[in-house]
Amino acid sequence: MVARIGAARRGYHAHVATLPTRVLLAWPRGYCAGVERAIDTVERALRMFGPPVYVRRQIVHNSHVVRDLEAKGAVFVEEETEVPAGSVLILSAHGVAPTVYENADRRHLSVIDATCPLVTKVHLEARRFAREGYTILLIGHQGHEEVTGTTGEAPANIRLVATPEEARRIEVPDGQRLAYLSQTTLSVDETSEVIEALRERFPDIEGPPRDDICYATQNRQEAVKALALRSDVVLVIGSDNSSNSNRLVEVAAASGRPAYLIDDETEIEQAWLEGCEVVGVTSGASAPEWLVERVVDHLKSLGATDVRQLHTVEESMRFALPAQVRQPVA
Repeated sequence: MVARIGAARRGYHAHVATLPTRVLLAWPRGYCAGVERAIDTVERALRMFGPPVYVRRQIVHNSHVVRDLEAKGAVFVEEETEVPAGSVLILSAHGVAPTVYENADRRHLSVIDATCPLVTKVHLEARRFAREGYTILLIGHQGHEEVTGTTGEAPANIRLVATPEEARRIEVPDGQRLAYLSQTTLSVDETSEVIEALRERFPDIEGPPRDDICYATQNRQEAVKALALRSDVVLVIGSDNSSNSNRLVEVAAASGRPAYLIDDETEIEQAWLEGCEVVGVTSGASAPEWLVERVVDHLKSLGATDVRQLHTVEESMRFALPAQVRQPVA
């Protein structure tokens, strides 16, 4: 079945544009273990303690998830200093600087830490390197909450590096021991380029025992590479402020396919799909699966009849919930 735009009038045919007949879904896609843990933490806290439960910043970077939790009684604030004394405060999956815990303690807040354990690992590495006197070159994006939190662990020791060009220019103290760490949601390929540039310039630079980029970020990027090779256009479901979702768009585009970031099906422009037979669909690590279902239903309404999944790797990672919300709830 081919959906068509235009109609024949008075013997003349209007322009006919073909729309996709096949939808290819990347797997893995969507929620990672850290995001599931964070969202579950807020929902369980609401049931256990009752609303309002305060959350510092977006629990995960997805506008639909935030609105859903707000409807259930979560109150999102920019800073912990805005939370009424004695309240329950949940920290987002992206991690925070130690000063946030200090401020929360002064306000007698009941803090529930929903930081992704893989982000916590980077924080611990930053503390260790700083304790041992290293200058730490943190690969990441200026202003991202995860980068802000990690930098807060050792602000005197950490310098931000975003690109290979910056890696080739950055100045470090003479004779200073060097180490690098990275934001967990970066492009694997681009991060490798930065690390290569650092190693070329500083052969003795040390890195973490294991890569900082999280398993889910790597898996979703490998999946979208495979997806792009089999699709005419790629749609990535995720919010604008989602780093891992933006990286998926970049990875797909680097594979030679047009790729677009969409918050939901209402942002799909039909012009993107014209002349395409196969549309690839994936979602960032903070995008819920029901958004994928809505996008697929929209593509079906345009004429797609064949929906398949492209499996690249299985995931089984699970993280334990914070201790405060582990007990069974009704």
